[in-house]
Amino acid sequence: MTILGVDPGTATTGYGVIKNFTYKKRKCLKAVDYGCIKTQPSLSDGKRLEIIYKNIVKIIKKHKPNKIAVENLFFCKNIKTATTVGQAKGVILLAANRMKIPYFEYTPLQVKQAVTSYGRAEKLQIQKMVKAILNLKEIPKPDDAADALAIAICCAHTTL
Repeated sequence: MTILGVDPGTATTGYGVIKNFTYKKRKCLKAVDYGCIKTQPSLSDGKRLEIIYKNIVKIIKKHKPNKIAVENLFFCKNIKTATTVGQAKGVILLAANRMKIPYFEYTPLQVKQAVTSYGRAEKLQIQKMVKAILNLKEIPKPDDAADALAIAICCAHTTL
């Protein structure tokens, strides 16, 4: 099973691809790929969303995930941020739908609980757990990629 986790944003969209496998009768997770899709602030919103869409489609075609997990903004103090994140999330869901891949949405609280067992975990705690769960040598960088891997882990823990 391959899962693509996505942390949507207009300036930076993090992505992380994980696979689950069995090793000595134990279920394990492995990071396959992670990184960020970056867009320039000087571009129009439409062009930025197009870049995100095209890159997500490329990632889907490359890794052929069985599921896509996306962070769901539960609430936001800044309306402008909520709107742009919602737009980025929309093109990600469009890509999943067009490619007929089921998608799942998780709040930050759900991701924190799935990864650290504590809903108020700090960013560094989550990153350290992502590193441990995926048996990585170092914490994934940048932060948006680590967040996307955490979202994928959440999906693996809640839908398998």
